[in-house]
Amino acid sequence: MHARMEGDRVLGAALQPLRTLVPSVGYIPDFLTPPAAGGELSDALDLVRGTPRGRIVRELTRLGERRALPGWTVTLGRPGDEGLAALTRALEAYFGAVLRPHWPHIRAVVGNDIDLRTRTLLDGGTQALLNGLYPLARWNPPVLEVDYPVRRDLLLDGRGLLLVPSFFCWRRPTALADPALPPVLVYPVAKAPLDITRATGEGVVRLLGRTRAAILADVARRDGRTSSEVAEAVGIAPASVSYQIGVLRAGGLVDSQRAGKYVLHAATALGLRLLDAR
Repeated sequence: MHARMEGDRVLGAALQPLRTLVPSVGYIPDFLTPPAAGGELSDALDLVRGTPRGRIVRELTRLGERRALPGWTVTLGRPGDEGLAALTRALEAYFGAVLRPHWPHIRAVVGNDIDLRTRTLLDGGTQALLNGLYPLARWNPPVLEVDYPVRRDLLLDGRGLLLVPSFFCWRRPTALADPALPPVLVYPVAKAPLDITRATGEGVVRLLGRTRAAILADVARRDGRTSSEVAEAVGIAPASVSYQIGVLRAGGLVDSQRAGKYVLHAATALGLRLLDAR
């Protein structure tokens, strides 16, 4: 898939807006994850195209505090600007090239989770449903304590909380960054991890060394890993992990972004291509 995206210039150009606005780690503008009204991709794309200019400015300003943005983002959403249309075309192209072939499986996995949560709610009520989120979250009435990468409090103030199972959410739940938006908690569904076991094959080990190969494989398995989490998984000292991640980052294989008091690491597209090489 990575080779196809690199070799197809039309597809690569279409996806460029996504590379700009959707970092591998850290904040993603909320308007790019609209509510699934209608349940169809076209409905979600309509919501993205209809995002008010003021909201786009606020969220891109927040993103710009974390990474440099190109000039075309300044006019995004202005009357007559085609940036939102290009962005939704990029989302549609990505879905068609990457997700559509696997969509029946993805929908089945998410549907199984919804069936399980629904039965839990009907049999045991809201308390059983929230208790069932453990270990991703802990129900400590009246507070739902979530394993979240940054420290934050979200007050419902009488609003409901929408639970959204996601095939693409790994390890930790996530939520919309803007507390004024309808409260949503996106949590990972149970699924087999991506098959990257060949990452520790002899070819990658000879190239990177066994320790760096193990670190790269670990950050590729889970989106947004802290150095301490990597150290525990790989079995080496945190100081050594920091050094080795620095080497991988300098080689373009790992991306690191600050999220509150944490620094989260993820494999870059180049790192994933290396792990995927046969």
